[in-house]
Amino acid sequence: MGPEHVLSIDLETFSEVDLVNCGLYRYVDDPSFEILLCSYAVDDGPVITIDLACGEELSEEFLSMLEDPAYEVHAFNAAFERVCLSKYVGHTIDPRTWWDTQSHAAMYGLPASLKDVAKVLQLSEQKDTAGVFLINYFSKPCKPTDKNGQRTRNYPVHDMEKWNLYVKYNKQDVETERAISRYLDTHYPADGLEREKWIYRNTERVNDNGVLIDQDLCRAIVEYNDAFYDQQLARAKEITGLENPNSLAQLKPWLQSKGLIVTSITKTTLPELAEQATDPRVKEVLQIRKNLSLTSVTKFQKMLDCVCSDGRIHGVMKHYGASRTGRFAGRLLQTQNLKRNNLPELAQVRELVKQRDWEYLEFMYGDDLQDIFGQLTRTAIIAPEGMTLTIADYSAIEARVIAWIAHEDWANEVFAGDGKIYEATAAQMFNVPIETIAKGKENYDLRQRGKVASLACGYGGGAKAMEAMDIGHKINPQDYPKLVKMWRKANPNIVKFWTIVGDAAIQAIYDKTTIKYENLTFMYKDNCLFIQIPSGRWLTYYNARLDEEGNIEYYGTDAKGWTKLRTYSGKLVENIVQATARDCLTDSLLNLETFGFRIIFHVHDEIITETEDDEKWLKVQTRLMSKNNDTWDQGLLHPAPGFQSKYYLKD
Repeated sequence: MGPEHVLSIDLETFSEVDLVNCGLYRYVDDPSFEILLCSYAVDDGPVITIDLACGEELSEEFLSMLEDPAYEVHAFNAAFERVCLSKYVGHTIDPRTWWDTQSHAAMYGLPASLKDVAKVLQLSEQKDTAGVFLINYFSKPCKPTDKNGQRTRNYPVHDMEKWNLYVKYNKQDVETERAISRYLDTHYPADGLEREKWIYRNTERVNDNGVLIDQDLCRAIVEYNDAFYDQQLARAKEITGLENPNSLAQLKPWLQSKGLIVTSITKTTLPELAEQATDPRVKEVLQIRKNLSLTSVTKFQKMLDCVCSDGRIHGVMKHYGASRTGRFAGRLLQTQNLKRNNLPELAQVRELVKQRDWEYLEFMYGDDLQDIFGQLTRTAIIAPEGMTLTIADYSAIEARVIAWIAHEDWANEVFAGDGKIYEATAAQMFNVPIETIAKGKENYDLRQRGKVASLACGYGGGAKAMEAMDIGHKINPQDYPKLVKMWRKANPNIVKFWTIVGDAAIQAIYDKTTIKYENLTFMYKDNCLFIQIPSGRWLTYYNARLDEEGNIEYYGTDAKGWTKLRTYSGKLVENIVQATARDCLTDSLLNLETFGFRIIFHVHDEIITETEDDEKWLKVQTRLMSKNNDTWDQGLLHPAPGFQSKYYLKD
């Protein structure tokens, strides 16, 4: 039996810790944290506001509703309310009855902020625009001045007029969130939603688990880097004579005075500028600039800033971070962007860093240790004493999904066998025996062409996609168009699938109807294009239409914000494949959690758990991740090989 009521809540809080930079859990973990206001409503009832900052307390009746299965608790970015209220009640509130309206909005293809969602939906219940000013006034420390009596915080008594506005703002957020939730309940397809709620709750429990950080390793690198930064900056000052050579405004004219053509100074333009430079001192300054801008080293300070009193960073996963596919996003640690490690002596280097043996490290690797530190970023995530990290990931999951969903039988046979899809693709493209593409054989050089084509062409990519995937430029660019044609000839069913998907989406929009194709459904409803993928989940293209040329347009969020976007058959296939691969992962997350695994985070196609230091748990994890869902992915082979380690790394 499901919940009988909906409890909608919103909080306003205070903490001396920066919420954005240090994360929710560290923000709440700080001794200065407190809840200022709590507004809530049950179903369509009136919004009730509890003013804790002025002495009121949360009632036992309200607190009991937070974990009562008769109530489904709603909030926009609900993790904030749940973690804050967990601190208030003194234990972690299980998210089993919680649901995030922000996630629901993302599933409908809407923006990530309460204000923007209400605006897009043109609701009568809009967010109060005075919020930012009031949050800055009451919810953050203030600068002490003579005028404010040197206080470091504003309380209600300091400005009751503003405080009353804050109470009103808090109450209005509940009204706005509730209106959004009502809208989504009547417009987003209901089938598949319950499964997604379980996945959201799994994500919250993963965030509660947190990742254990090797703080000694982080501190050692930060100490070295602080000294290195000072030394490098001093050297740059000595060469340039500039007051702050790390300032772009100062450095750019200096470089131009040395004969360089400078339009910008970024990570991508620094190598080009270095090629222009003939003066070794200018080259040295550019190298210093590169050294000082390496973000992989700053991640160690970020870890120290975010770590909680239990030694862990919590809240590194964001449910439904990508609204087109539902893939997860990283927070704080940005685990999706950690530098890969290729040092064979990784364990030895870690110990030398923790021992602060800089002399030996510089002897081994030179004065610039920044790249070495970057390769240690992953290894800052460690297992507790007596435990190990069990790490498993799907092999070529997107290639497997597209072959399965498009019925590219020869590729499915490869995946059922040795799984060497790059070699098999090259054999199909060049019509040569696959055994001749093995290392040391006469056609081994064709493997690279098969690999790049496999990575570039699956979603309709052409020569430009080949160029992007040809890391190291090992293929003659003049061969790209020919290789694209060869790949398409070798994969006729995938090419056909692009057309099927594109035509079905266009027909659904044009005729305002529902089109079914095997395990996919294309539905046009309420001005939205919905695509139901094999798992049963619906992808949403908000306010979709056909332009004058018959192209699909819709509204969504990109780097510029909420805007009109365009899609096409290959892109729709990419969304379907990545969303399906994501749901293979989420099935595994639920399987592992049900079995009792402690999941600490996951990255695209990889799941990391903390287990006892016993190889049997690796076998269990890989078996559960390789298991098919009886209801939707039969025949889709997704083995998940793995390994165990005392710290996180790429095997």
